Amino acid sequence: MGTVTDHPASPEPADSTEPTELTEPTGAAAAARRPKRERSALESLLTVTLGMEVLAVIFGTLAINGLGVATPAVVFGGGGLLVLLLLIATRVVRYRWGVWFGHALQVLLLATGFVEILAAVTAAIFVGFWIYCFVKGSQLDAAKLAASA
Repeated sequence: MGTVTDHPASPEPADSTEPTELTEPTGAAAAARRPKRERSALESLLTVTLGMEVLAVIFGTLAINGLGVATPAVVFGGGGLLVLLLLIATRVVRYRWGVWFGHALQVLLLATGFVEILAAVTAAIFVGFWIYCFVKGSQLDAAKLAASA
């Protein structure tokens, strides 16, 4: 016959040396984690804009290919290159030169109007959104800097 403590349903006392789900990781796991870098409002807004542009370019590439304006190799090659550049821009927009790289990509998006005029209309809408996010993000960062000073 077993004692009360041998019952399988009885809770075991927690060992204080083992990390639980509610405690922070210890040892190498805690040392390997870096604190997250705080992103500026400008970086956040421009990253969102570039992400939406990636989707627009993907769908625009499919639409332009369906129109038969150029060979599929040229359309998908150009669209793929533009998507790749936009994805790179989402990672480097945190730097000043990365913002300028984003500006250059906006001009490149507008240049797609030479292939299809509706691509330029779509690009103009996104360029307007880019400009708005650039201005508003800069204002928000300046206000945050002034409030912290």
